[in-house]
Amino acid sequence: MRNRFNRLLQQFVVRWYWIQQVLVTGIAAALAWQLGDTVSKNGGVVAAIVATLTVRSSLYKSTRDGLGQVVGSSVGAGAALLALHFFGLGIVTVGITVLLSLVAARVLHLGEVAAINVPVTALIVIGPGLSESNAANRLIETLVGAGIAIVLSTFTHPKTPAKRTIDRIASLTDRCATLLAKMGEGLVDGYALDEAGRWLARARLLAEEIPSIRNQVIEARVFAKWLPASRSNNAEKLYLRGIAVEHMIVQVRATSRILYDLRLHGGVKPEIAREVGALLATASYALTVSAEDFRFDPYGGVKDPLTSEIRSSAESLTAVALADHEEIASGQIARVLGVVSSTIVIADSLDQISPAIRNVPTPEGPSSQQILAVSPIEQARSWQNRLYRLLPAQIRAHLERG
Repeated sequence: MRNRFNRLLQQFVVRWYWIQQVLVTGIAAALAWQLGDTVSKNGGVVAAIVATLTVRSSLYKSTRDGLGQVVGSSVGAGAALLALHFFGLGIVTVGITVLLSLVAARVLHLGEVAAINVPVTALIVIGPGLSESNAANRLIETLVGAGIAIVLSTFTHPKTPAKRTIDRIASLTDRCATLLAKMGEGLVDGYALDEAGRWLARARLLAEEIPSIRNQVIEARVFAKWLPASRSNNAEKLYLRGIAVEHMIVQVRATSRILYDLRLHGGVKPEIAREVGALLATASYALTVSAEDFRFDPYGGVKDPLTSEIRSSAESLTAVALADHEEIASGQIARVLGVVSSTIVIADSLDQISPAIRNVPTPEGPSSQQILAVSPIEQARSWQNRLYRLLPAQIRAHLERG
């Protein structure tokens, strides 16, 4: 009996993150329903729907989606009232409302986060009992639902954004190390083309994780801006480490493709293959140790001897490849040197000394993940330029002289 109870308890433990999200979402919907009914009669439905749709796995994501809900609701309500004023309630109003809503979302560059909410909210607004006061009430109910969801989203995850970022970075570093180790062993044993294909497939899966790690480090960075300066400095360190992990993933993927092409074009001498395998094994060990150290001290530096060994092994491989350049096809030499280049970039990323990490701006995630894909200032400047070009040439010349 005790063993059964322990097994049952373990099922809840391993799913606690999901259970916590479900409980918080349910509480948010219930509170929104109660408060929405208090604000306006029968207003709890809209508030509960918005709260359920807005609660996400983090405060950052819920705030982003919540503001998108509010912007979408405002645009949708305006489109619905405008269509109703001219056409009355009917099939034409429904079609024009959705059309105007989608056009408005496109003009405002709301992106995927809020654009879908515009026609949905518009259809809710033109429902039974439509009037200007009802439209205003439904907007207030949307604000209530979004606000409750944003507040309660703080409790949807058992870890802080910084801790989630640390776990994500360490996990991806370990996965890179494991794949490099597999490739190193395969080179020593004499790998086949199908095995190289499996390495490339795993590397492509790793590359698909880049948007998620970027969103996670951005979330930690934004969250830390509301905390003491020391937390903000630590978030900046995590941000740089996240960019470094992106660079490492790209290089691991490039290495897997190079090894595939090496085998596809006949391979290289066993001596060079062993040197390449040793280089990848060295890089794998450095990444493994780095991930372990990062978990215990995420805000410290990387041990220099680890990256020094990578560079030393890379120099050794370069010397061996160039010494046999007369016996190896030039294309194969170029591919071997490509592996050397990738591992050096990995070493530079671990040290975080490369200007490509520190001095080159990194996009703050794809525009589809922003509340507004284009800032209001840029939108205003664009419309100003368009209107200016519509003016007659004489007036534009006069304005330019003035």
